[in-house]
Order: sequence, then C-alpha cells, then structure tokens
Amino acid sequence: MARTPDGIRVEIYDQEYFMRGGPDPEYIRKLASYLDTKMRAIAERTHTVDSLRVAILAALNIADEYHQLKARQEATAQEIDQKVSACSAVLDRLLE
Repeated sequence: MARTPDGIRVEIYDQEYFMRGGPDPEYIRKLASYLDTKMRAIAERTHTVDSLRVAILAALNIADEYHQLKARQEATAQEIDQKVSACSAVLDRLLE
C-alpha cells in the first residue's frame, strides 16, 4: 500500500486500487485492510473464486454489521434520552 503524491494505492483481494483525496491515508489503509480480510474470509467459507460474488457477499455482510450497530446505537440513545428525562423531572421537582 504505497502513498503517491496525489493519493494512495491499496490492495484489496489481490486487486490494486488508487484512491485520491478523501480522509487520512492511514484510515484508507485501515478500510482497505478490513475489506480485504472480510472478502478473504467469505471466499474461504464459501469456496467462491468469483471476485464480484465475494465483493457482493462482503458488502452484504458489512451492511448487516452496520445496521446492527446502528440499531444498538439508536436503542442506547433512546435509553439515555429516557434517563435524562427522568433526571430532569426529578430536578424540576426538587427546584420547585
């Protein structure tokens, strides 16, 4: 994964990609490594050699992870809102 003057080169599932602009190069490397690991694990489990199929399965897997984390975050935010409301009600009663 080489850095060039105008961007960064990363390798994902034995394919090289050139990325321009965007976030920190180390972050790009981290994302590329995550995707490469995910694709290799899926290819190993499914015994699939078709890189497009592996990429789609990896994308579905990552989308599932994202939606599960999002649901947990939303549940946590709702729980925090309820606790803040309860604390606020107690404070209002104490300050009256």
